[in-house]
Amino acid sequence: MTRRTWYRAMVALFAVALAIGLAACGSSSNKSEESSTGSTSAVSGQPGKGKPAITLGSKNFTEEYILGQLYLQALKAKGYSVSLKNNIGSSEITDKALTTGKIDMYPEYTGVIVGELAHENGRPKSADETYTKAKAFEEKRGFTLLDKSPGQDADVNVTTPSYAQKNGIKTTADLKKVPGFKFGAPPENKTRFQGAVGMKQVYGLNFKFVPLAIGLRYQALDSGKVDVIAGFTTEGQLVDKKKYLLLPDPQGIFGFQNITPVINKKKLAAMGPEFQTIVNGVTSKLTDEALQKMNGAVDIDKQKPADVAKKFLQANGLL
Repeated sequence: MTRRTWYRAMVALFAVALAIGLAACGSSSNKSEESSTGSTSAVSGQPGKGKPAITLGSKNFTEEYILGQLYLQALKAKGYSVSLKNNIGSSEITDKALTTGKIDMYPEYTGVIVGELAHENGRPKSADETYTKAKAFEEKRGFTLLDKSPGQDADVNVTTPSYAQKNGIKTTADLKKVPGFKFGAPPENKTRFQGAVGMKQVYGLNFKFVPLAIGLRYQALDSGKVDVIAGFTTEGQLVDKKKYLLLPDPQGIFGFQNITPVINKKKLAAMGPEFQTIVNGVTSKLTDEALQKMNGAVDIDKQKPADVAKKFLQANGLL
């Protein structure tokens, strides 16, 4: 081989080696870039980045305002684009907003779904049975339920200790001793089995129904405008046992009322598995005690629902 031939051969080999090296670098760079793009959200703790926007709704009372803020803040902290439609109305109105696509998700109560939305005959015997029936109903409509809370906010009749003592009342059944008592409740209670309808059909009670805005019930009871009100077991006011008396429901017409987010199934599928993990993480912390403390912070201490929700999420490592 001549010197010139040897030189040309070496140049050619160098060129090939350079091309292979550049190709390898380019391949590595591309793979690195693709890997980086796919994992940026996970690494940064923002699994919601790039996911579709979701509209969350809440009903028309204190606990729902707090729940709306809990889910809103927990999801936004993880990068999800969430808007909140607050104070929509009763379950019947909020359910209509869900089924017409005005909202994608909202926190509901299992017993309300079974009794008032599905109009199921019969009364479930347990919280789990209630949840199963509620989920089956929602699945048929294109929605589903996420986990249910350990605590429940059940309907309960509330009176004053003095009124109960005067009339010999210990349970809702005993109200039959007082025909014509004044019963104060939100307007929708009048047509609900888990309300005025069940009280008449099951307990045979005879009373005057007084429609009240939810926020005015305790004021009406305190002033004597009504004798009994429709309450909720996790309301902050009920911590004061000397002022208010809860009347047990021996026939179980008020059922089991665990909190569960209802969500459009297609929307849930588009949000990725982390979404469900975040929402369930919030729900798992909703005990009776936690709910009553948060409700009391708003109704009695006059704190804002958003502030109460933020403190709760921070205290539980969810924000």
